Amino acid sequence: METVKGKKVLLVGATGGIGRRTAMQLRQSGAELFLTGRDAGRLQQLADELGIPATQTAVVDLFSSGSVEALHQTYFSVFDSIDVLVNASGIGIIKPLEQLSEEEFLRTLDVNLVAPFRLMKSFLPAMKQAGKGLVIHIPGVLGKVPMAGAAAYCASKYGLVGMMQSLREEVKRTQIRFTMIYMGGVDSPFWDGIDLRVQRDKMIVADEAARAIWFLCQQPASGVVSELVLQPFNHQAI
Repeated sequence: METVKGKKVLLVGATGGIGRRTAMQLRQSGAELFLTGRDAGRLQQLADELGIPATQTAVVDLFSSGSVEALHQTYFSVFDSIDVLVNASGIGIIKPLEQLSEEEFLRTLDVNLVAPFRLMKSFLPAMKQAGKGLVIHIPGVLGKVPMAGAAAYCASKYGLVGMMQSLREEVKRTQIRFTMIYMGGVDSPFWDGIDLRVQRDKMIVADEAARAIWFLCQQPASGVVSELVLQPFNHQAI
């Protein structure tokens, strides 16, 4: 395994449950972090806790291409390259079709699919120029297996998987690697606004999810873990 120490890592969605714990894991291992999040207060608190200067953080709204381009400029004003991009951002709207509005459907696609497109459009060229890099996205288990009430979420995550698989083909003659993590049932704020009967005490804890990302950031240059599935034994309420 390669060490993560000294690697330049862009962590998108650092203020979420998984993102925050991932930032801690990577920082403890000596990674050079650049953190983004939507919540300015929580982002600043995390940066202070980890001893990361404000110049290595950015409050980003991934809904606009202009915001992502501003992130690109800010990031490369601090770091001259990017070794790892971890996208831990996303939203989940779980509703039956008759209760799902078009606005909610499009918002889910925008956050979970269009935003990653913008990130790839902005940051993949630097990896192409270097001929190497690692991109980690988290489609979740619903990017592989459908679930009732998850039409919008599955559409966005299936789309994300297809897009990343296509991009993998575009760069297959380089050392750029793509890893998709199919996590299911992580006890994080993701579930706070979802009306679904689950047993959160039986879910994967955020620290374990973060440890999986930390492990994947240390993949050997000679190979790639293209997929990782991590889910609890069972968290559906009976």
